[in-house]
This record gives sequence, structure tokens and C-alpha cells, in this order.
Amino acid sequence: MPIPKDFMKPARLSAKERAFSQLQEWIIDGTLQPLEKLNDAELATALGVSRTPVREALQLLNAQGFVEMHPGVATQVTAVNNEDVEKILPVLASLQALAAEEVARKETKPAFIAQLREKNAEFEQAIEQQNFYLALKLDDELHTLIIQEAENEYIANPVANFQAHVRRLFFHNSIILTAASVSEHERLIDALEHHDPATAHDITKQNWVRASEEYVARKAK
Repeated sequence: MPIPKDFMKPARLSAKERAFSQLQEWIIDGTLQPLEKLNDAELATALGVSRTPVREALQLLNAQGFVEMHPGVATQVTAVNNEDVEKILPVLASLQALAAEEVARKETKPAFIAQLREKNAEFEQAIEQQNFYLALKLDDELHTLIIQEAENEYIANPVANFQAHVRRLFFHNSIILTAASVSEHERLIDALEHHDPATAHDITKQNWVRASEEYVARKAK
């Protein structure tokens, strides 16, 4: 099981949190391949922690659907099912749309709107340069800013889990980012700036559902 030695370790996290974060990222980006069997002792050595936080992290990953644990037999990374796109994105679209609607009702600061526009400009540049990995990261950051501004943990917590699965599907070519998102982001930002909850909701939902529809269209060809 090849494990990178030069990865950056997040600061100020518990051993369990650090193990969870890094293992999740390795599963998302394919460092740990689908159906690969995991050895907690080997992972503990790679992460520089004891086996206990690794086991705790694996239990969390099991609960979130990233690994399958078979006590006394094996723990392995779950398979990637590309058709999960059709299950995840509509749910994520509804949660993201609700967050955008809540933010549009708030007195947002100009600095927040400026930050969103700057992020969208960087996203547009990444799309133009066909740097889709960076584009995914920037798209995630833009929507996370809106989630954070909504200040609703009952939206934020499930969204974080769904977003992780979306990133994994992207790495396995199930989700393609396109320039259409740039204009949708701009219209969304305008709606937030002008306190238009209905428009913010509709555009956000459209932005996420479109990715699912594009996947279905590609699959039908």
C-alpha cells in the first residue's frame, strides 16, 4: 500500500482528527484505491500516530461510507459508484440552496461579496486553463463561504460529508466542471448582494442539479 511521505499535516488537530482528515483525502484523491485493503498499523506509522486514533478515524470513515469494516476480516476502501452522482447532487443542491436563501436574507458585508467575486474570478481562470483540480477546489471554497455565512450547523455538517463524496466522484471523472458555473456563480453573488432569497435559492439549485443532468446526458451517449 503506497503511502506518501511528504504530505502536509494539519496543525492544531487531535490525532484522531488528523488521521481522519488525511485518510479521507487519500481516499478522495485515489491515493488509497477503491477496494484497497487497509492495515491500521501501516497507516498509523505513515501518519505518525498510534493505532487507536487510526481505528477511530476508520470508524468515522465507515459511518460516512468511505470504508467498509469487517471485524476480524478486513477493512477496505469502498468502491466508487459513478451513479451516486444522481443521488448526491440533488440532495446537496437542496441544502446549498437553503443556505444561499438564508444568507440572502442577512445583512451581508461588502467584504464577503468581494471575497465571493474574487473566488469566482479565480475559478473562471482555472476553468480557462483547464486546471480542473484547482477549479474544483475553488468551487468548493466559494460554496463553503456561503455555507459558513449561513451559520447553520444543521446545513453545514451534512454538506461537508456530501462535498467530500462529490470531490471523490470528481477524481474518478464522474463530475465535470464547465464555464457555465462561472455565470451562475455571478448571478448567485448578485442575488446575495441584493438580498433576493428566491433567486439565490433557484440559481444555487440549478448550479448543482445541472452537474447531475450533464452526467446523465454523458451516460446516455
